[in-house]
Amino acid sequence: MALDRKLLHRARIALDERRHEREREYAERLERVYSRNPRVRELDSRMRSTVAEAVRRAMSRGEDPAQALEELREENLDLQSERIQEIMAAGFEPDYLDDEYFCKKCRDTGYDGTRYCSCLMELYREEQKKSLSSLLKLGDETFDSFDLKWYGEEKDPRTGITDRQHMEFVYETCVVYARRFGEKSTNLFFSGATGLGKTFLSACIARVVAENGFSVVYDTASAVMNRFEEARFGRCDDPEEARQDVKRFLECDLFILDDLGTEFTNSFTASAMYELINTRLTTGRKTIISSNLTQEELRKRYSAQIVSRLEGEYQTLLFVGKDIRRQKAANS
Repeated sequence: MALDRKLLHRARIALDERRHEREREYAERLERVYSRNPRVRELDSRMRSTVAEAVRRAMSRGEDPAQALEELREENLDLQSERIQEIMAAGFEPDYLDDEYFCKKCRDTGYDGTRYCSCLMELYREEQKKSLSSLLKLGDETFDSFDLKWYGEEKDPRTGITDRQHMEFVYETCVVYARRFGEKSTNLFFSGATGLGKTFLSACIARVVAENGFSVVYDTASAVMNRFEEARFGRCDDPEEARQDVKRFLECDLFILDDLGTEFTNSFTASAMYELINTRLTTGRKTIISSNLTQEELRKRYSAQIVSRLEGEYQTLLFVGKDIRRQKAANS
């Protein structure tokens, strides 16, 4: 399971900002107590000096360090007890100065031992949602909200099944794919006309897979190819950021490439598209591609190398029916 380095960096920045805010708040509370009861400041200073004093005692008197530490512990307990009493005397609750950290497990460092702490991972998931904001536009892209009523119930004379039955299979395939996503997952190719739910189900999958801790990146084919070009030729304000984005496209656990066929095609983009698809296949990383193009249109537009990989290494899910957006508009 690979974490997106760009998002992890943002999560660490958010953690640092949260820690600094907490430190500021704690300093304000501390100063508030000190101003009401200076004795608390004296006690804090005394507790900070006890460690050095215990070491000095042990060294100067040749005492057993363990004995010195035990004396230190007892003295600190007495000081802490007095401190609580003085805090209460100043008119505050006894735990007013206890919450120095947002996360007591890692003390706001982001690390629980050698592992990332759950607090940092929560911030990472928030950054993941932000990065998918263009895909999760409405906030209701969940499998539970996918409504099959928009697909017709007339039987196709060629297959003998209705659009609704067909899309129920597509829907169930996507649900299983999202919930069982992992190394053994396949790649998916969503094919069909516009307005049939390709992007919606992509968003549903992205939400579940991301919530399960996998790195997910979504973008349109045109935006991705533009980023490849900027990374290669430096035609942008920050070429290094463009190169990092291309790296994310290649290395994330799940990459969702939307609207294949809308990008401008030339020799460079053809090469970049092959690099993207082939690299993710050879490294075992999973991809979902959606397109309004038919299989015949794909063969005309892309090289045999790309088409062979799409046809041989991807499970194709055909989306059928009538444009849902138009149906909703007509019924509104």
